[in-house]
Amino acid sequence: MLIEQFRYSTDNLGYLVFAGTQGIAIDPGSPGPILEFARENKIDIRYVTNTHFHEDHTRGNGEMVEKTGARFLDSRRIGEGQVITLEGERLEIIPTPGHTKDCVCFRASGFLVTGDTLFNGTVGNCFSGDLGSFFRSLKILLAFPGETKIYGGHDYVVESMKVAATIEEDNPDIESYIQQYDPTLVVSTLTDELRVNPYIRFNAPSVMNRLQERNLPFKTEEQRFISLMENY
Repeated sequence: MLIEQFRYSTDNLGYLVFAGTQGIAIDPGSPGPILEFARENKIDIRYVTNTHFHEDHTRGNGEMVEKTGARFLDSRRIGEGQVITLEGERLEIIPTPGHTKDCVCFRASGFLVTGDTLFNGTVGNCFSGDLGSFFRSLKILLAFPGETKIYGGHDYVVESMKVAATIEEDNPDIESYIQQYDPTLVVSTLTDELRVNPYIRFNAPSVMNRLQERNLPFKTEEQRFISLMENY
């Protein structure tokens, strides 16, 4: 299964995931480039869906469905364990509540489309107010192989690394992460994220030391995650 990334607005990222001649548009906020790519590569867009139902991700749904005849899959009604099949290849849908209650991620062999749950360099705001659920959702994603590629819903890399440096100013991996950053294709591996993304580095000794220095709760993984989210 393959994936093509489409940047729109200032920092939004939408996707076309496809196998052979069948595809699914995910967060098609700007349908034009996705439709053009599909035409040029003879891809039949069978489905349109979203990682969550914020307007910047959903506003192209109607146009995409109208111009392709695709089936719309409402992410708010997607259940755990649901699988989309394209040319015999599987795209698994994983509920990941936290940023919003209805957030989902999409997993294919080798990559994850993570929307506003896990970005390259940071995580989403917790608009649901449920940091416990957000933590458990991230733990699901962290269980996948380190070489898994992460395709997020926005490009916040530059800003995120500035925040990471305030938490771990001596982390040598931050500079190399920035050097590898390419705004024309925003992607990293899960291993990359575990080296620099402070919000999933809650088990790193340097992060734990920083929280302890500030007298913030740090005894458990979940406490450390919540301390990071509430204070940085």
